Amino acid sequence: MRGEPEGFCEFVATRTGGLLRTAWMLTGDAHLAEDLLQAALARTWPHWHRIGEHPEAYVRRVMVRLQAAWWRRRWNGEVPTGELPEASAPDRYGEADERAVLAEALRGLPRRQRQVVVLRHYEDLPEREVAQILGVGVGTVKSQNAKGLRRLRAALAACERTEELR
Repeated sequence: MRGEPEGFCEFVATRTGGLLRTAWMLTGDAHLAEDLLQAALARTWPHWHRIGEHPEAYVRRVMVRLQAAWWRRRWNGEVPTGELPEASAPDRYGEADERAVLAEALRGLPRRQRQVVVLRHYEDLPEREVAQILGVGVGTVKSQNAKGLRRLRAALAACERTEELR
């Protein structure tokens, strides 16, 4: 039986929070994010000794690839939603609502656009590193980022128009 790879436990202890946030941004669901991170760490563990100086980038790449595989297998049919009653009092939680709208819009992006937007803007990675993690060219990162941001802006603008009508 093999022992724990050197530095793996320390890495997990120090970087789980950040990696879990990235996983949540990729999946849009807290439970799926935990599953994604756990699966990525489980796949990383046997190869830990050869990962090198940038283990976080390696784990992110594994998460992105796993999420893409899950996305392909997932059923994309109807999703039940409920109609919320109209608010009778002024909304005091606008910022939380905006975050919810943004999260919903992010979940609505195609897989590649979502991956690029999360890695580029949430993780604040340079285009070159995002391209390397995703295994695509920098031009693809730029175009997918532009398309993703355009869709997010449109979703936020639609939400603002809806708020104005209330």
